[in-house]
Amino acid sequence: MAIDPVSATFAGISAISGILGGIDGSGRANEANRRAQQNAELQRIQQEGAAQVTNAYNKLVHAADQINYQRQREYEYETAIRNWNYQTEIQDFQYLQAAKQFQGSIEATQQQLIYNSVAERQAVESEQAAFNEMMNQQAFQREGMLIEQLQNEGKAAMMQAGGSRTKAIQSTIAEVGRNSAILRASLMSSGAQSERNIRDISMSRYADDIKARNAMMIEPERLPDIPKPTMAPERIFVEPMAALPGYIPGPATQSGAGPIFQGISGAATAASSFAAQAAYYNRNSGTQTTAKVTPYAPTSLPAGTANPSYGTSSSLTFTQNPLGKS
Repeated sequence: MAIDPVSATFAGISAISGILGGIDGSGRANEANRRAQQNAELQRIQQEGAAQVTNAYNKLVHAADQINYQRQREYEYETAIRNWNYQTEIQDFQYLQAAKQFQGSIEATQQQLIYNSVAERQAVESEQAAFNEMMNQQAFQREGMLIEQLQNEGKAAMMQAGGSRTKAIQSTIAEVGRNSAILRASLMSSGAQSERNIRDISMSRYADDIKARNAMMIEPERLPDIPKPTMAPERIFVEPMAALPGYIPGPATQSGAGPIFQGISGAATAASSFAAQAAYYNRNSGTQTTAKVTPYAPTSLPAGTANPSYGTSSSLTFTQNPLGKS
């Protein structure tokens, strides 16, 4: 029984379609792999570029920080030196002013002490003059009393002799004695009072001297020198850590030979199905039928290369069992 040409045609078309589909799938897989590789390479370049830009920026910032630090450090030191000079000048000026005030206080105290001494001397002289005047007055009184005594005694002497004259003389002497005692007591009292007045004058002068010395300023002392500023320790800068490109995983690739193998496998399956169908017809007809099957050779395989499914045979021979048994 002859093989159905339509079936053979469909079998050939199916085999060729499988092989062509495998070739097309392989091409699409290779194209997808190429695009994935390009994308991965582009991402890698972008990551490297970003890392380079970051490192350049970090170095620029690091250099700017160092320059700004040095400028700030010098500015702060110069400012500290200016303040130190200013404070030193102020301290010297204040000391000179205090020294001038102290010198003026010394002069004022000396003048006050001189005034106190002059005032004491004048007060003592006034007290002595008053005491001397009182002594002169008592001397005049004593002289007047003596003259009066002599006059009374003369008068008594002119009286008749007898008890009356004696009594008159005694009375005159007694009166003169009493007056002399009063003058003597008054003189002693005035002398003691004058001495007390002089002592009071001295004590008053002493108190005024103490008050003047207490009002005098304390001698100023020069303050210790203000420490001169020093440059602060220089800061240690650490180089910025280099930024590394981000990890880019390898692209997921597809097998380019897989679709071809699948196409060839499909063609082989179609050929096997056609061969099984031919064997079935030959067994049923009892005649030997030879069916030539021309396998599709893809352009990627050179002529004469062993087919992974069929080898190099170009024909299949089917022999029907004469007994009709399989």
